[in-house]
Amino acid sequence: MSEIVKLRTRTEIEEEAAQWAWRLDDQAITVADQEAFAAWLRQDARHRRVFEEMSKVWSALDGLAEAKRGEKIAAFVSAPPLARRALSSWTMSAAAVVLALVGAGFWWMRQGNEIQTLATAVGQQRNVTLVDGSIVTLNTNTIVETDLSRSLRQIYLRKGEAHFQVAHDRSRPFLVHAGDAVVRAVGTEFEVRLRPDRHVDIMVNEGRVEVQASPPASAPQASGVASQPAATRALVAGEALSTASMGYAVQRVSPAQLSSEMAWREGAIIFDGQPLAQAIAEIERYTDARIVVADPDIAALRVGGRFRTDDVQGFFQGLEAALPVSVRRTPDGVVYVEPRH
Repeated sequence: MSEIVKLRTRTEIEEEAAQWAWRLDDQAITVADQEAFAAWLRQDARHRRVFEEMSKVWSALDGLAEAKRGEKIAAFVSAPPLARRALSSWTMSAAAVVLALVGAGFWWMRQGNEIQTLATAVGQQRNVTLVDGSIVTLNTNTIVETDLSRSLRQIYLRKGEAHFQVAHDRSRPFLVHAGDAVVRAVGTEFEVRLRPDRHVDIMVNEGRVEVQASPPASAPQASGVASQPAATRALVAGEALSTASMGYAVQRVSPAQLSSEMAWREGAIIFDGQPLAQAIAEIERYTDARIVVADPDIAALRVGGRFRTDDVQGFFQGLEAALPVSVRRTPDGVVYVEPRH
């Protein structure tokens, strides 16, 4: 069963960041407040980024905020008890006003931005049009984060595979960060797949992209040897690159191969002579079922045909019709592909 995690919205985080900006600006902040703030920062990597951005707006309004805070403190100290309670209520309202000003200033600085998280479940595909007009198509079990500003469009492929149809805008570079690569494009179409080992496959079907790839940060370095500089490769339509390849070699891709590799956008998967084991590994991306090739003698059998990504049962039926194999399911949900006896 796939695990679906509900991510908190940008608006919710901005509201909390504004509240923390107000609280931390108070000289009377306690150790408990500081510990709570540190814990809040650790909860989500986005918290620190949003708080820093909010703090910039707070600083811009600092003169107004400090003046108001001083006036409120002086009035509160000199007021009689009954008036003090009323003034306390006014202070909270004023705080809300200042937070609103911070939020408005923050919105002004971020105007035109789009920051969101996109995701698909196992077996699902999804098309999303971004605020700049670019279209992102997510394949099965994929997570993408977008951060589009006035000067830069950044996409983070956290998991899975996505196709990008980029709206032309030379003033705002379009960067896709995935695993050990960054793909730069302006007005083009390409897809990026993030492998479990964090290597990345890139394929271009229109226009041109530049791929900057470097060894994973976790890769060991020989003693006294400096890390290698990032490699940059240019890809045009009909070319592909895998960062797992030696020297990040660029490969030509035939129109038929290109069509097959991108068939998932039409809800299909195409095999053209791939070994059974490889075909099984690919079809597993579209189902929660665990599939086991029970005999290594059949793992090399060649598979061909076009199958629907939402019809895994049809794939199994095709295997049994075309190959000397049988498919067996167990009560615990495991599917075994075995030699036919």
